[in-house]
Amino acid sequence: MKLVPLGDRVVLKQLEAEEKTKSGIVLPGQAQEKPQQAEVVAVGPGGIVEGKEVKMEVAVGDQVIYSKYAGTDVKMDGEEFIIVKQGDILAVVK
Repeated sequence: MKLVPLGDRVVLKQLEAEEKTKSGIVLPGQAQEKPQQAEVVAVGPGGIVEGKEVKMEVAVGDQVIYSKYAGTDVKMDGEEFIIVKQGDILAVVK
């Protein structure tokens, strides 16, 4: 199966959480904070959303920072994805 987002939605695959702090302390699984950085795996067509024209500004393969409490978690084929609106994406990492 394949996720195809509609409208101004974007499908993200979250990047792995750091297992060590910068000072070298190893963190157990439950202490690792969920990262807000992800890779774009699918992008909706944009178009007219809620009466406004939306141009998609992210592309598949971009690494992005998204809002902490944004989106819907989806599990498909053993993988976890997050579906967010483009407005919940805060920045593209270059």
